[in-house]
Amino acid sequence: MGKSQTGAVAAGHNLTAKAGAEMLREGGNAVDAAIAALAMACVCEPVLASPGGGGFAMIRDGNTGKTQLLDFFTQTPLEKRGNAEDGFQTIEADFGPTKQIFHIGPATVATPGFLDGLDALSKRGARLTLQDHFAPAIEAASSGFKLTGYQAYLSTVVAPILMATEASRNLFAPVGQLRGAGETFVNPGLAETFRVLGQTSWRDSEIAGALLEEQAANGHLSEADLSAYRVEEREPLSLSVGEARVFLNPRPAASGTLIQYALQHLGDCKPVSLAAALNAADEARLSARGDLSALLKHPLRQNGTTHISAVDADGNACSVTVSNGTGSGEIVNGFGFMLNNILGEEDVNPGGSAGWPVNTRPASMMCPTLLETSDGRLIALGSGGSSRIRSAVFQAVARLSFGGVPLPEVVQMPRLHVENGHLDVEAGLEQHHLADLINAFSDHRIWAEPNMFFGGVHAVQKTGSGEFEGIGDRRREGVAVIVD
Repeated sequence: MGKSQTGAVAAGHNLTAKAGAEMLREGGNAVDAAIAALAMACVCEPVLASPGGGGFAMIRDGNTGKTQLLDFFTQTPLEKRGNAEDGFQTIEADFGPTKQIFHIGPATVATPGFLDGLDALSKRGARLTLQDHFAPAIEAASSGFKLTGYQAYLSTVVAPILMATEASRNLFAPVGQLRGAGETFVNPGLAETFRVLGQTSWRDSEIAGALLEEQAANGHLSEADLSAYRVEEREPLSLSVGEARVFLNPRPAASGTLIQYALQHLGDCKPVSLAAALNAADEARLSARGDLSALLKHPLRQNGTTHISAVDADGNACSVTVSNGTGSGEIVNGFGFMLNNILGEEDVNPGGSAGWPVNTRPASMMCPTLLETSDGRLIALGSGGSSRIRSAVFQAVARLSFGGVPLPEVVQMPRLHVENGHLDVEAGLEQHHLADLINAFSDHRIWAEPNMFFGGVHAVQKTGSGEFEGIGDRRREGVAVIVD
């Protein structure tokens, strides 16, 4: 399958990272690794990744040095169907210390972009075939895999969604209750999905028909929505930060602009300075000041997100973040995956069951990121974590660009987040830094230990001398694999 290739992959699950690494071993590049990892994430991270969702990929071409953003996020439907109100339900998710309201059902489903995104990625320099890419996911979905503690916990958080329909219960709780950590999850329908996708375009397959059939009664999507959907190629936000060139997700996504604003208001990398810069960006978001338009005032904050980073020896890189919202509860019949509930997210739909704008790409907090440093490093990183994505990526970029902090330490360091004037900070900072933060933010909360609340930064790098390094964020059971 071509020449031997080396590189690194980091992701939110051991199997996800291994699937990407397998592509590198078979002669593929960073794009091949990302495609295989995305497919596997749908299998072993089903609360976070699904063919029924969407996302963003930041890609660097090692031959030309050009970096491009692929936007394959969901799109709101072309029109609102009058019978959809019956397909809009309210549920409550239990996060332990707090509970949160979500909206699910067929009327919450936006046009998915995930499968079009896989196709677009494969046309951006992939060396291997789709059959190669999907083989690890098909094997895992067919033979089964054991649930990790983190994935089992996520299932309990969104249990009302996973148990909302008969089809979803059959998939996630076939014996009447959700699987626990260590139990085996088999998904033959999803294996069939990737078998089909290895042979034909998804729009020409039974998958599209099954999706539209699921939407026929109380959903908004029609064949016109699937036909009209396009993956958008965008120029990244490109800026010089310290000793690095940084590439961020541009509008209509909100994340890159907010991170850029924070970086422009950063004095140094002391925790209180990081917090002040984040606060400045958040205040600008709330008031739509400066270069922040009203569009960014209420960006969509996906609660179910995961990230994959890949680099290879030829200087190719792919940083990709995906989301299924929290899921709609609606399973595409026979194909083993849940559709998104983006139309039910209050940030895009504050007006109730039909409050969303038609034919619109919602603003998003997802921000796959690349850095090129003056000492020759190529770094791919990103994070899941709802509104905390921007603060997690901002802190990683700042510390890599200004602080000279090693990559593993950047990911493991105590993290903070500022929103609506409130500071959240992980324990572990030196006492004088913590005292400075408490003095600057009377409204604050100190977390006792690292927590998934603060995101999950999965990062890899190729050094100027051609060596590889990677780290998966322990907050979200992240894993990195280096391929020699």
